[in-house]
Amino acid sequence: MGHWHYVAILTACLVVTAPLEFIGAGVYRRPRRTLAAVTPVAILFLAWDVAATAHGIWSFDPRFLIGVTLPGGLPIEEVLFFLVIPLCGLLTYEAVTALAAYYRRTRGAA
Repeated sequence: MGHWHYVAILTACLVVTAPLEFIGAGVYRRPRRTLAAVTPVAILFLAWDVAATAHGIWSFDPRFLIGVTLPGGLPIEEVLFFLVIPLCGLLTYEAVTALAAYYRRTRGAA
């Protein structure tokens, strides 16, 4: 897998959580709300990564990267990480919330 390792893991995360869109209230169907949830976290942690990388505290193994580096020294995979993982978390949260509400409704009706 080599250079595509990081991208493959992020893709797998998206593929595994994609069906949760149909269980929950809809993350992809509400892009403004999704961006409002993901953007502040991504900005904060990307700034942290830029600072940590610049000071030599944090680094990235080039064996697992495709070689595209953005201004600030971050590989594209790291930027994608801070978009993909919160998105997967939102999908999971929405699905669990919907299933819990369904369980409460059906359990209460019995």
